[in-house]
Amino acid sequence: MEKKDLRIVFMGTPEFAEFTLRRLVEDGYNIIGVVTMPDKPMGRHGSVLQSSPVKKYAVGQGIPVLQPEKLKDPAFLEALRALKADLQIVVAFRMLPEVVWNMPRLGTFNLHGSLLPQYRGAAPINWAIINGDKETGVTTFFLKHEIDTGDIIHQARIPILPTDNAGTMHDKLMELGADLTVKTLDDIIAGTVKQVSQQSLGESELRPAPKIFKETCRIDWNQPTAKVNDFIRGLSPYPAAWTILHTASAGDQDFKIFSAQPVENAPILPPGTITCDNRKILCVSTADGALKLLEVQIAGKKRMPISAFLCGNTLSDNCIFI
Repeated sequence: MEKKDLRIVFMGTPEFAEFTLRRLVEDGYNIIGVVTMPDKPMGRHGSVLQSSPVKKYAVGQGIPVLQPEKLKDPAFLEALRALKADLQIVVAFRMLPEVVWNMPRLGTFNLHGSLLPQYRGAAPINWAIINGDKETGVTTFFLKHEIDTGDIIHQARIPILPTDNAGTMHDKLMELGADLTVKTLDDIIAGTVKQVSQQSLGESELRPAPKIFKETCRIDWNQPTAKVNDFIRGLSPYPAAWTILHTASAGDQDFKIFSAQPVENAPILPPGTITCDNRKILCVSTADGALKLLEVQIAGKKRMPISAFLCGNTLSDNCIFI
């Protein structure tokens, strides 16, 4: 079978998915349709509709686009069936019902941003860094009933560097994932796919990757320095780890932290204690040391280096993070 003979429907929404879609189109694969989320209302009154990155690219390439509100809607299923896809590829999309993923004759495979079976769920990149992992990767697998549990086709690994955060790992995995999708497609076309059951990998302890909410992102200063730093890295630049800055003059204010670094030989002080020169240095005590904050954002202000923040904000001795 040639590339041009395999009819592919691509499903995805954000930039992570758009990068893979672009790669497939540029490499000459036959993308006959795209399924993405409905346009989002934007602006103060929701009067402007914002298309997803996947839709924008597909429209620019003249690829038909489907945007169902509900994936079991009969009209959507009829339109999807009319495309007569041989294969569906899912990257950063919604959980599919069986009537959708089981529709093509060759099935549906998913690209996931972790080394399955670890980090099944919505936020695998974030949780791998939050948990202090030194390695992550991407996986392609065929869909089945339970989420992220299908048989593995391929995996690719990459180290998580001390300087990485969720943003840098997103971009690295986005490129690695596009490569792995192409490799998977080529094996499907050649008829050489070999599947491995996730259960056969013998992982004794599985770490989940649930969706992240605002309350998930609050910093616990009672944790060790390394753990707090990994937490900040794993949520930067979005949605960002946050804490509450308590001051006698201004009261309590939400305070986001985008980057920090451990302080060597820091004195042990009560967690959340602030040590500050009100010029360039702001350190916060943890359970076993301290972190020097590098980039922050106080509620209602822009994200900025700590020196810029201290230039406009003087912190007294009784200020504390809680």
